[in-house]
Amino acid sequence: MSAVPEITLNDGNKIPQLGFGTYQIPPEETAEAVSRALEIGFRHIDTAQMYGNEREVGEAVRASGLDRGEVYITSKLNNSFHEPDDARRAFDKTLEDLGTDYVDLFLIHWPLPTRYNGDFVSTWKTMEEFKADGRSRSVGVSNFQVEHLERLARECDLVPAVNQIEVHPYLTNEDVRAYDREHGIATEAWSPIAQGAVLGDEAILEISERVGKTPAQVVLRWHIQRGDIVFPKSVTESRMRENFDIFDFELSDGDMQKISALDRGDDGRTGPHPDTFDFIPG
Repeated sequence: MSAVPEITLNDGNKIPQLGFGTYQIPPEETAEAVSRALEIGFRHIDTAQMYGNEREVGEAVRASGLDRGEVYITSKLNNSFHEPDDARRAFDKTLEDLGTDYVDLFLIHWPLPTRYNGDFVSTWKTMEEFKADGRSRSVGVSNFQVEHLERLARECDLVPAVNQIEVHPYLTNEDVRAYDREHGIATEAWSPIAQGAVLGDEAILEISERVGKTPAQVVLRWHIQRGDIVFPKSVTESRMRENFDIFDFELSDGDMQKISALDRGDDGRTGPHPDTFDFIPG
């Protein structure tokens, strides 16, 4: 089994650089998928309140026979619960559903700058409470743009440990990644293969054939060598194994540059723009 590298966060905690994503996995399929991922060797599971499958993630971790400390669990605050008291109750529910007394990482899922009078600062200060009392070993944000991070820096004491953003070859998101890097914030990449859109790109296919790896493995390796944390999602065992098997080869500097040159800026997004996304689940 390949050893997954770890990244040391700005609070001293370590996070596996490769994880297993559970976005859009139905709850009834989640426990089996996470169990299989853990059997393959994944030790970082990414879930969220909005995914509706925290309970099943917890079931799989307990059923695995692994010590709780061996599995890194991330969850995220539902958009409905940004008000501080709502956030506190929602976090309690996350711990209850996961069946654990702590999470390794808890994130504000979206900044929602057009909601809550644009106040994500009070939400972040509530996240700081979860870090202070030890119930979240690390806290961070997701989908925060540079201006959102700058506001936290001006008005808050704690720098996020992580910023989880959309990153893939068609949206390299360099401005946000550069800010993260400069301020000691680890970048996590969601939608790492652009929902499959990049896998048929001629540049990716050429590199894939030359290095003897699949297009998905090439793109995931690109993420790893750039220093980002990545968590591909699949419920197919063969794909899970493929996604895990990316530590026995390296891309050349030229290949890395060729993949990065595929960037299309905002036109490459597969998901909503953080400046305008305002969805509140009913």
